Amino acid sequence: MDRVVAKKRWSRKRILTIAAIVGIVALIAGSVYYTSGKSKLNVDTERITVSTVTKGPFQVTIPVNGIVLPISTIYLDATEGGRVEEKYVEDGAVMKKGEPILRLSNTDLTLNLVTQETSVYNLLTQMQIARTAAQQNTVSKLNQMTDVDNALKEAERVYLLDKHLYEQKAIGSQEYKQAENNYNYQLQKKKLTQQILKQDSVTTNQGVAQAKQLYDGSQNALQLTRKKVGDLIVRAPVDGQLTSLDAEIGQNKNKGERLGQLDVLSGFKVRVDVDEHYISQVYTGLLGTFTFADKNYTLKIQKIYTQVTNGRFQVDMMFVGAVPQGIRRGQTLQILLALSDETQAILLPKGGFYQQTGGNWIFKVSDNGSTAFKTDIQLGRQNTDYYEVLQGLKPGEKVVTSSYENYGTMQELVLKKN
Repeated sequence: MDRVVAKKRWSRKRILTIAAIVGIVALIAGSVYYTSGKSKLNVDTERITVSTVTKGPFQVTIPVNGIVLPISTIYLDATEGGRVEEKYVEDGAVMKKGEPILRLSNTDLTLNLVTQETSVYNLLTQMQIARTAAQQNTVSKLNQMTDVDNALKEAERVYLLDKHLYEQKAIGSQEYKQAENNYNYQLQKKKLTQQILKQDSVTTNQGVAQAKQLYDGSQNALQLTRKKVGDLIVRAPVDGQLTSLDAEIGQNKNKGERLGQLDVLSGFKVRVDVDEHYISQVYTGLLGTFTFADKNYTLKIQKIYTQVTNGRFQVDMMFVGAVPQGIRRGQTLQILLALSDETQAILLPKGGFYQQTGGNWIFKVSDNGSTAFKTDIQLGRQNTDYYEVLQGLKPGEKVVTSSYENYGTMQELVLKKN
């Protein structure tokens, strides 16, 4: 009699087949999971920086460096060349206007002064001689005029007498005509003498005026030469501090050569270097702030030098309000220059994340703080501390702002504390 054998429902072969299928499915599911952007990474919260998005005042600022300079600088150049004979002060001395700094010598200029003085004295002597001769000539002409007047009066008297006698038939016509002719001659002679005297007076006045003009010109030339000799003593043009004095005794200085400079100590300005990238955003009136001895101070742009050198241009800034006590020429200041007005904005603290994301996305922390997931954002302007958030984040939300260098393509961070 045949025996019924019970058929095994789960054979070893079948179990292995099912296990293989499950493994393949799991592998495929894992592959799909990791390639679908859902990759996770465990992160120690003590190794990252979590910042809070806020809303508050925002202003575009850039950090710049400035050097403290005197409010104005007067350059000392050699008006006349010469040899340095004497130095009255040393570099760094505080000067008063008109005080001597150094003395030059110039033999040619000194000799020219002596020659000019001699020429002026000779010209003055010649002018005095000419004036005396003109006066004597005038006196002579006046004497001649007196003689002519006297002769005319006598001829007129004789003429009138002879005319009366002729009318009375007491004298002949010959004698009368002689008296008349003599009178007319003396009359014409007086007119001629008056004309000569008048012309002589005009000529004399012209000669005196020309001589005076020539003398005045020589005097002016002499004064100019004396000034040049006087300029051999270099004096302080204004009150200030002498700096960069470049002159030693025995050294020859050419005309126009720089001897030093005088810094006016009545105030200071700050010369600032700015990257050429901001040249279109910088204009006079912009404000900057800096900290000195734990106090904040304000500067304002007064002048812009538009010439770009090595990718940078310069501006001059003046102090607004108080000037720091103890500030010195040549001191470097770290200034925060404001390029915009202050406005309200959503603020994201700056951090290393920007180098990997370019500001296009960020890891935003979940409400329970256990994870941080990738979120698209849009950033606008920036300053030294914050980015301006345009889209993607709200005030109060927390984000990871430290570097993402080791996160690769992770889409989510699991935040854990050790």
